[in-house]
Amino acid sequence: MSSHTQAIDLGGLDAGNAAAPRDLSGQIVAALAVLAWLGGAAVTQWWPAADDWPYTRELLILKLALAALSAVIGACAWLTNGSVKPHADTRRAARIDTWIAASPWLLALAIGITTWELVTAQLEWLPRPFFAPPQALIAVYFDDFPRLASSVGHSFVLLAYGYALGALTGFTIGVSIGWSRAVGYWLHPVLRLIGPLPATAWLPLAFFFFPSSFSASVFLIALATAFPVAVLTWSGVAGVNSAYYDVARTLGARASFLILRVAIPAALPSVFVGLFMGLGASFSVLIVAEMMGVKAGLGWYLQWAQGWAAYSNMYAALLVMALMCSGLITLLFKVRDRLLAWQKGLLKW
Repeated sequence: MSSHTQAIDLGGLDAGNAAAPRDLSGQIVAALAVLAWLGGAAVTQWWPAADDWPYTRELLILKLALAALSAVIGACAWLTNGSVKPHADTRRAARIDTWIAASPWLLALAIGITTWELVTAQLEWLPRPFFAPPQALIAVYFDDFPRLASSVGHSFVLLAYGYALGALTGFTIGVSIGWSRAVGYWLHPVLRLIGPLPATAWLPLAFFFFPSSFSASVFLIALATAFPVAVLTWSGVAGVNSAYYDVARTLGARASFLILRVAIPAALPSVFVGLFMGLGASFSVLIVAEMMGVKAGLGWYLQWAQGWAAYSNMYAALLVMALMCSGLITLLFKVRDRLLAWQKGLLKW
């Protein structure tokens, strides 16, 4: 084959690659999300509600804003799809890909919120006050924001005290049991006896022995956190390869060095699993403890809303609580990925 023929073939190949069909799925989903949000906005604007719900205008603005966001995502998908991304723009391209991947969720949210509004505000197929429309939640975030924000702040402080105390206690117990047979002989039976009991079972004793409901709640949260942290830390320390200790001892390491620089770093993956489990357990105990005696917090807010049949306030608090829990777990995962860079992505959330 002549060089002229080769050039023609290569030119045809390049032209074929340039004319390759694009993957239109991202643009299609984004376009459907735009249409869904605009359709939902039309329902809010032109379908009269069965009652005069406040903050309907704010709901309309929110839908239009999300329609605009979906349109921007679709435009980014169109501009970046099929193009070769330079190495310098890798991080920016990853962010764009993350937004494009969120298009199906925007479409699902548009359909879900519009359906929710139809069956509550327009058609009233779901009985009031047990089921509130989206406008009612927006009203809670605007009108009752000071009380809700104060409850979030109280819950965060209580959770921080209890979780920090429980994590430190559980970590110390786990390292002690995993390292020392003598300590394990005395603490292991106590851990097996007390640990599996639900922390809420100690409510009567906690409120009797502690001087305030706040300190009793801190104790209950710490108790719920300490058990999984202690067990996983103990397992991690006990599972460290003995060859690591032998090498360190050969180089003249003392017991303190073996604990701080060999055992604990090697056990950190297990420690973080215990921290994740302890954080999940602490949330459940937090709400129960606040319902029983604390005068502020999300648990107290839920009980107050239920007592006054303010179910829209209850749903708003549940949404805030879910975001708070998810955000704290995500933050803990960020810390884990930073400290355990060699295991980044091994544990999913």
